[in-house]
Amino acid sequence: MSNTTTAAPARPPASPEAQLLSTVQAAGIRELARSTTPAIREMMADMSLGLTREVAVSAPKIFQLKRTVGERDVVKLLVAVLRAFVDSVRAQTKPDAADLMEAAEHFAQTYTHDSIKDIMLALKEARTGGTLKTYYSTLDVAAIYEIISTYFDKKARYLESAHQDRKARGAGTEYEQVKLLGSAAPKMLDNVAQQIPQGHPNAGSIRQKLSLIKARLKRGLLDPGQAEQERTDARNATHRKPRPDWQPNPEAQKEIDKRHRTEDRRLAEKYRTRS
Repeated sequence: MSNTTTAAPARPPASPEAQLLSTVQAAGIRELARSTTPAIREMMADMSLGLTREVAVSAPKIFQLKRTVGERDVVKLLVAVLRAFVDSVRAQTKPDAADLMEAAEHFAQTYTHDSIKDIMLALKEARTGGTLKTYYSTLDVAAIYEIISTYFDKKARYLESAHQDRKARGAGTEYEQVKLLGSAAPKMLDNVAQQIPQGHPNAGSIRQKLSLIKARLKRGLLDPGQAEQERTDARNATHRKPRPDWQPNPEAQKEIDKRHRTEDRRLAEKYRTRS
């Protein structure tokens, strides 16, 4: 009998977000503010692949990250993002570590309902959109604030436009539904009107008549107008007008109920099983 061991299933590789968080948690905030590393830049490049406004909007918000990983780690993540951005710019003068730490804390406090990927996308658009040409000689922290502020102004307009588009699509869908209901309502009401009341004494014969009308119309033995007239006659036959002259007056009804109770007692006494 051979001993066999089953290999444990391989764990899927951690996401770049999880790798970056683990890296910054293990590092000191001053270390992250002074310089970046090739590993951190690779993780951020991986996170930037396919990064769009839609992705950034759906990413976890900063206030949510504060609850899950803590406020200090959120600031450290922002410091790492800012340091990697600053190191990618070939400017003679750049913000120092203290400037980046202060900016990261400011963003964490100001943009609580936005995501870190929003910050990354703002810096990515500045880097790829030609905005940094004006900062090649000097990139100070004020320029970073301006880049982030401009991005969020654009994001606000984007969200407003998306909201208006959803409203327009919703109004169009609602119009189509109302239009469809308007065309279907007469048929629905007609079908309801053709329903035979429960307990109608002639329900069977009326159903049979409606089935015959449908079969004759299908075979061309009736034209639509004749079929509709016969259906109308069948519907009219289901209505039972009340006959108040058949109903006893209140005093007579009391006498009838009294006779019924007396008869019930007499029969119960007659057929009661005696022990």
